[in-house]
Amino acid sequence: MTHILALDQGTSSSRAIVFDARGDIVHIAQQEFTQIYPQPGWVEHKPQEIWDSQRATMHAALQGAGVEARDITSLGITNQRETTVVWDRRNGQAIYNAIVWQDRRAEPTCARLREQGLSELFEAKTGLRIDAYFSATKLHWILNHVDGARALAAQGHLAFGTVDSWLIWQLTEGQRHVTDVSNAARTMLFNIHSNQWDDELLAALDIPRAMMPEVLPSAADFGATSAAITGAPMAIGGVAGDQQSALFGQACFQAGQAKNTYGTGCFMLSHTGGTAPHSANGLITTSAAQADTPAQFALEGSVFIGGSVVQWLRDGLHAIDASSAVEALANEVPDSGGVIVVPAFTGLGAPYWDANARGTITGLTRGTTMAHIARAALESIAFQSAALLQAMNRDAETQGVQAVNELRVDGGACVNNMLMQFQADLLGIPVLRPRVTETTALGAAYLAGLHSGVFANTQELAALWQVERRFEPTWSRAQAEARMDEWARAVRQTTAT
Repeated sequence: MTHILALDQGTSSSRAIVFDARGDIVHIAQQEFTQIYPQPGWVEHKPQEIWDSQRATMHAALQGAGVEARDITSLGITNQRETTVVWDRRNGQAIYNAIVWQDRRAEPTCARLREQGLSELFEAKTGLRIDAYFSATKLHWILNHVDGARALAAQGHLAFGTVDSWLIWQLTEGQRHVTDVSNAARTMLFNIHSNQWDDELLAALDIPRAMMPEVLPSAADFGATSAAITGAPMAIGGVAGDQQSALFGQACFQAGQAKNTYGTGCFMLSHTGGTAPHSANGLITTSAAQADTPAQFALEGSVFIGGSVVQWLRDGLHAIDASSAVEALANEVPDSGGVIVVPAFTGLGAPYWDANARGTITGLTRGTTMAHIARAALESIAFQSAALLQAMNRDAETQGVQAVNELRVDGGACVNNMLMQFQADLLGIPVLRPRVTETTALGAAYLAGLHSGVFANTQELAALWQVERRFEPTWSRAQAEARMDEWARAVRQTTAT
């Protein structure tokens, strides 16, 4: 056995990556699947299509790497978080489409919970705000709106899972109904302090405990694939939600280490060790990927519009023909000329949490060109991420948690050198881009490899992590603070009612 297989089940595509025993990529396979929008605010996937696409990429990756299932020491899974699947245990068939993390249909249920004064209870136990983003109210909706679902659940026939649980059920042909702590922590039903499903929270939403999967550490025995599906059994040894998996793949194992993923949105996580801090600055507390029994935690902040602001430049303003052209356009000018873009196209996420905010462009003059706007759009990604890191460090000061002194980056937009340098200048700390940027899948591979013994410990993994480029800050702190003040003023204009 010489290789590790990682399944990376994302929001728009399923991927599979074969890694060698040093964590280097051997082969990648990817397949997109259908996005379903039944009505405004609703987003669904077909559970069977998720499984079919993931199964196809798994076989394609093995074939492309020239290996077979018997060559795989362990399989790791990472997945889009919060997306909710309910299926019948008797036949393994989903009773409704998967309700995707982006879906907002459960907001009325969230409003009712808030009106009942349950916000503090949920936040104290789960580290999360009551929001339709998380799985609990999606599951509640399915139970209340799918004919016969409540009766089937009461009879013990229904199983709930996030996408990792759904895939493991299929891979093991129904032998294992499990999840890991990092995915459980995103359901709004899991007590992150006791590492258990919480009966009080389940009761608040009338969800039978029998529907819930067994919760394991992120590196654990999740079962083995069926030989009928993979040709030979493969041990499933690692599972983590995508952002916690990326934190692990970036070798952020100690308090104060942080990563930022620059994707469609931006997701910043700062490891807080064994401490689960309560954020006073608009962040959420979540379980980090857990390689062994002691609980590990992270502060998390989400930016709704990150790299997708480049898509807006391309498709909305027709400023560029391809996303890859944005850096060249932005570099036509030395700075944004005072222009600031606040891309609140769907509201503002952390640390602002203003669902009603809408995008603005400020600082326009007669001399403003499309290059200035493009540069300001790129800078908005860094401004929003800097606001997250500032919030994290404010929490660190009050919670006795290690402050962040460098930022590790991944995701599609991290290849943009101008953006990464601007990020380092704003933050006043080094920004580190790793040699392997597929950190989400790499985290799952690391977890699987730890469980199977390919890697001895996290110290060995930390030694494998390598920097491809280091961006050092070049501004004075006064200059950076002045720019952040300009951003804060533009945000105030955006959120003014």
